[in-house]
Amino acid sequence: MENESYIGWLRKRVGPGLILSPSVGAVIRDAQGRLLLQEKSSGEAWSLPAGGIELGESPREAIIREVMEETGYVVRIRRILAVLGGKEFRYTYPNGDEVEYVVTLFECEIVGGSGVPTDDETKSTRYFRRDEMPPLALPYSMDLLFGDEPGFALHLA
Repeated sequence: MENESYIGWLRKRVGPGLILSPSVGAVIRDAQGRLLLQEKSSGEAWSLPAGGIELGESPREAIIREVMEETGYVVRIRRILAVLGGKEFRYTYPNGDEVEYVVTLFECEIVGGSGVPTDDETKSTRYFRRDEMPPLALPYSMDLLFGDEPGFALHLA
């Protein structure tokens, strides 16, 4: 499992059936309040910069890594917005793999980086206003994503 992701390793053992995946997602807004989204190279729906937590990795480490890989930005975590999951967070990938996510949603701010993704999962990134949002892969609350819903009171330094 040395150079393989946990999900890749798990998929080799269980196939495309439904699995539970601890995951992270980043809510990153610009000065105008627009939300940063990632367009997947695979043609799937737009999504937040997000991904699975690897074995031995904390959720905090995972979100920093995922944002860098998918957007090329270095972020600082401001706070945890929510922890989401359940049947509504099930997703079937184009290849048939099924997953049910448990997502720790972090509010983050960009503090550096090039803006050039470091992986091949991202076709492009773009900021969206609430009224121009494309369909997302997962059913996040628009109020939560755009700051109209308070989220948790837990703030991180």
